[in-house]
Amino acid sequence: MKTASSIALALGALLAVAAPRAAWTETDCLSCHADASLQDATGKSVGVDAHTFGASIHGSLKCGDCHATIKEYPHPDQITPVKCESCHADQAAGLAGSVHSVKAEHPCTSCHGDAHAIFPKDDARSAVYPLNVPRTCGACHGNDAMAKKHGLPNVYPLYIDSIHGFALSKEGLLVAANCQSCHGSHHILSHKDPLSPTYKTNIPKTCGSCHAGITANYMNGVHGKAVAAGDLKAPVCSDCHTAHAILQPTADAFRMQSTPICGSCHKDKLSTYRDTFHSQLGSLGGYVETARCWDCHGAHDVLPASDPRSPVAKANLVATCGRCHAGANLSFVQYQPHANARNRKLNPALYFVRLFMNLLLAGTLGFFVIHTILWLIRSRYDQIKKKSTEGDKNA
Repeated sequence: MKTASSIALALGALLAVAAPRAAWTETDCLSCHADASLQDATGKSVGVDAHTFGASIHGSLKCGDCHATIKEYPHPDQITPVKCESCHADQAAGLAGSVHSVKAEHPCTSCHGDAHAIFPKDDARSAVYPLNVPRTCGACHGNDAMAKKHGLPNVYPLYIDSIHGFALSKEGLLVAANCQSCHGSHHILSHKDPLSPTYKTNIPKTCGSCHAGITANYMNGVHGKAVAAGDLKAPVCSDCHTAHAILQPTADAFRMQSTPICGSCHKDKLSTYRDTFHSQLGSLGGYVETARCWDCHGAHDVLPASDPRSPVAKANLVATCGRCHAGANLSFVQYQPHANARNRKLNPALYFVRLFMNLLLAGTLGFFVIHTILWLIRSRYDQIKKKSTEGDKNA
């Protein structure tokens, strides 16, 4: 016969199962979900660390605040996904119009991590803490399969090896640019969208949020003024420095590639520069410190030679050349760094000097080639003749 206490326990258990949702406590949920090994039908972990959750940004909430659709206890295996937008409406609206709008591919947890362990963005444990943002974004944007599927470059390794990546990962500088600094967080748009911070004409402003002084110089130069006027062919920061694989401008690798970068637009100037001593010293001799385009024209505040502020204005040439060539004077700066020796009408004297030197070089090399061939023929003839003479003597 059941005792009163056993009957009371049975009734208590029955009432607990049939209790309305409002009466449930977190203890009821954790009686199952405190098991870290607990998984749902898809194999996804649904275990909850009560201590971690309590310390998270949602630690003050009750289970039912997010899982509001659960009407019975224990609940079915399949439950309605949590709607984060019920609290985070602004973020959800931004996400809906972004490149990450497909929620099936980009749920909130893909960036913020475990739903029960979300911390504020200024907490080092957060997946969106500045030092952690590249790794969080890199989970997708460092994946070759994902990049191939969506036709996107695999940018994570490029960023990590860049000046921004080193500042963040090696030096721990929270002010260093991370993915969010340039692309935003929720309302991320394609770089083809005029509203995107990475749209071409918006890039100077985006980079200028950190590099204010350089951006001011750039906007005062011919390139910045052209971009401000809507010229999409004019170069912006990413055209010269790239978007993700940004190198230290003083690094040898950047100096060696800087001239071809300028030459991608200024093809006529590149061809004439390559004929000069400066170029030959750099390309053939591998000398890093030889003059590049920006050593003479400036890097960001590039001005036309007609502007008296330009370093290549006639009145400033002695000072500009003197930075490398001590003792430069008016005679020295008569040197033409972009003289076109192929244009007979523009530079007739230089054209004929070049023609003479080329003919002299071709003639000299041609003479020695012919001389060498004739010498080999004569040498072979003498060898055959010598063998024939020795044969006759032995006979």
